[in-house]
Amino acid sequence: MIKIAPSVLSADFSDMKAAIYQIDYSSAEYVHLDVMDGSFVPEITFGSKLVKDIRPFTDKTFDVHLMVERPENHIEAFSKAGADIITIHQESTVHIHRVLQMIKANGVKCGISIVPSTPVSAIVPVLEMVDLVLVMTVNPGYGGQKLIQSCLDKVVELKEIREKEDYHYEISVDGGINLNTVQDAAAAGIDVAVAGSAFFNAQDKSAFVEEMKDLAAEAVS
Repeated sequence: MIKIAPSVLSADFSDMKAAIYQIDYSSAEYVHLDVMDGSFVPEITFGSKLVKDIRPFTDKTFDVHLMVERPENHIEAFSKAGADIITIHQESTVHIHRVLQMIKANGVKCGISIVPSTPVSAIVPVLEMVDLVLVMTVNPGYGGQKLIQSCLDKVVELKEIREKEDYHYEISVDGGINLNTVQDAAAAGIDVAVAGSAFFNAQDKSAFVEEMKDLAAEAVS
């Protein structure tokens, strides 16, 4: 059974409390929080204060996805704000190993993410220390994009490495994940599916989550 992580990037920012309650009411396991700085990616979203402000509204896992330059400058703030997982980009800083150590030192699980143009080989040296690997299946920065199918090959590769080396990270995908694409992602071997616009555009969001899980189960049965 895969986990579903609705991304608040596609929520109505004027009513974030309601968005979190919609996720909390569903059987989704994670809340995916895309932090953008306008430099690493084109758009700017929010900072640690929003994470702190919405933390009381749900007990679900907060996966804070830092799409920012020099994420080492923000680890402590997001840890204190209530992040359960902090995911950083391989492309965002020279000192990936050090930043992952910083995350763990703050008592938070750590994740590593790669954009479509980055191969899995770039993160092999740190796979033994991460709790989550996030494969971007679109170019990050905007919601509602179409999944880049070839990125799912990275999921297959990551699953093979995990089995061979006896690592324990979860494999997540983010970008273009919906009812039409979740089966391909599940067949590739994902553990977590991030869904933004597909979740928030669904009329019945709880039913959407259940259908995503059912489709994924069918793909691997």
